[in-house]
Amino acid sequence: MSESLKSKTLKGTLWSSIERFSVQGVSFIVMIIMARILTPEDYGLVGMLTVFIAVAQSLVDSGFSQALIRKQDRSEIDNSTVFYFNIVIGGVLYLVLYLCAPLIARFYNEPQLVVLMRLISLSVLINSFVVVQRALLTIKIDFKTQAKASFTAVIFSGAIGIIMAYEGSGVWAIVWYQLSNLLINVIALWILSSWRPKFIYSWNSFKELFSFGSKLAISGIIDTVYRNIYLIVIGKVFKASDLGYYTRADQFATFPSSNITGILQRVTFPVLCTIQNDDERLKSVYRRFYRLSAFIVFPLMLGLAALAHPFILVTLKEKWAFSAPLLQILCLAMMWYPIHAINLNLLQVKGRSDLFLKLEVIKKCIGVVILCVTIPFGLVPMCWGLVASSIISLIINTHYTEKLIHLGFLQQLSDLLPALIYATSMGFLVWGVSAFMPNEILKLSVGVITGILYFLIITRMTRSKDLHELRLLIKQG
Repeated sequence: MSESLKSKTLKGTLWSSIERFSVQGVSFIVMIIMARILTPEDYGLVGMLTVFIAVAQSLVDSGFSQALIRKQDRSEIDNSTVFYFNIVIGGVLYLVLYLCAPLIARFYNEPQLVVLMRLISLSVLINSFVVVQRALLTIKIDFKTQAKASFTAVIFSGAIGIIMAYEGSGVWAIVWYQLSNLLINVIALWILSSWRPKFIYSWNSFKELFSFGSKLAISGIIDTVYRNIYLIVIGKVFKASDLGYYTRADQFATFPSSNITGILQRVTFPVLCTIQNDDERLKSVYRRFYRLSAFIVFPLMLGLAALAHPFILVTLKEKWAFSAPLLQILCLAMMWYPIHAINLNLLQVKGRSDLFLKLEVIKKCIGVVILCVTIPFGLVPMCWGLVASSIISLIINTHYTEKLIHLGFLQQLSDLLPALIYATSMGFLVWGVSAFMPNEILKLSVGVITGILYFLIITRMTRSKDLHELRLLIKQG
């Protein structure tokens, strides 16, 4: 990796990390405080609407942000065209969700979802105003500005959510926390970003960007529906409280994996687009990225799985205890998420959004079959189905990586094996040590300390290349 490329990557990684972990750290604390006050039913009601909002949000972006980032000769006409298209789509989708609210409430047999949907779906329209700003800041590897906006939003919206929860607002505390977070973030980005739309629009620009972005949009919609289909099924087949347990477990399992992956993806995609035609260089850089991400994520996920029971009981109280076994299983599924994302990222860098879409269709069809098979057996088997689906998806994702840069499943598994061995042995040690502790707080604290010390000692003793790479990244950042 050249020095200029390395410098941009390190700086971007630093500020992307600051934004992710400062914002998500505060959001995590806010979520814990609110969850201790509110009930699983409250979170279950919001969970029932999540899939509709997520799909609408995927349509708002329509893959245009990735298309803008990838295009090397983008113009002001391109930027403004995407901006106006997003706003129109955002308005149309809000109207659709507003009109469909009674049907959604009838589907779940929850009348209060009508008003909840009509309010929370405003997030789709609000977010359409900053898709271009975020894309342009990402192109510049400017995560410092995004960090300022996100941190401001989470502080003020967190205060709103906690106050409303304490005052007994119930599910409305969650809704207003999410809406105020998004609205403040949008206002802050408009203030901090220098870009403003011009009164220009080009159908030629739209067609060019859409030809690439539309396939990503369809892929994103398929992925979004699939990732949230469990919320639909659980909300329909089981009780609202069961959906609440699942959403808490899913959020905890997703937190470390998706944030670290998000940091790497946001930084690597615009940087690697500049070397998209140098296959040997791409291969070398990608190997470093997925090894480093696994070295960080694997121990976090397996450590969390080992300490799931004391973690849930200490942070969320006894009323959330059923989330613990779900969290353990979901950690095993989510630990592979960074590797999925990095493989798919390569297809975008190489401009193969057609292959991206093809893979998504295949994987999701397999996932739906697994879901249908596990539904009759209950919530826990459904979560095990996600683990099986994750592993199968990993094998499928590496198929085209092999064809494009000769980096297939067996090679990647060989690269990841050291991190997997370190993390697995650490997880078993943590689980064994914590089992002898007399109370949940000691189980959690002793388990965390034991896991960190063991992982550092074993990786230093074996002279782990990934540890050396991480230390260089921190030192040079």
